[in-house]
Amino acid sequence: MTGFSTRIAGVPMPGGRACEAARTVCAEYADEALYHHSVRAYVFGAAYAQERQLAFDAELLYVSALLHDLALTDPFDSHRLAFEEAGGHLARVFTAGLGWDAARRDRAAEIIVLHMRDDVPAEQDVESHLLQIGTTADVSGGTLDAFGTEFRAELLREYPRVGFGAAFVGLFRDQAARKPDCAAAGLVAGDWPDRVAANPLERG
Repeated sequence: MTGFSTRIAGVPMPGGRACEAARTVCAEYADEALYHHSVRAYVFGAAYAQERQLAFDAELLYVSALLHDLALTDPFDSHRLAFEEAGGHLARVFTAGLGWDAARRDRAAEIIVLHMRDDVPAEQDVESHLLQIGTTADVSGGTLDAFGTEFRAELLREYPRVGFGAAFVGLFRDQAARKPDCAAAGLVAGDWPDRVAANPLERG
């Protein structure tokens, strides 16, 4: 597990009980590649917001980012639900333990579900938009043009990919085989695996 910093690639990291708990759970249950991806997804999203002066709830986005892929891991995988839907339920349970009210728990679940859905405009739902930006940049490179090369290099130095791309495609192929109607199956059936392999971040 990479040591936690208060700033990553120039982006301030939120603190507090909820964020510490989300980071601990992600680091314990995800392997290194998936944990690093979850942190990078937050940093990409927060950096994007910082550059564009978008106001967002850092705690909500961070918790959602650190939990968003945990339903791809064996302990939290659902053989019936798409992983993002299972992840939304996981987030609701996790945040109930933190004492979040029902509306805030629903928001964490919604952000996780929507990261695998059609693009959400920032003016409609800024946290969902930012998680979509962050995950798209990190997984397939689709929004990388929004980020400078120095920022990207520093982020990868602090949280390297450690074989993330190929491993992540493998996780999605597994989801697709068992849940042929899920969003992951649609991506695997198209050119998404090739886009992941071609992501410039995979070359460092």
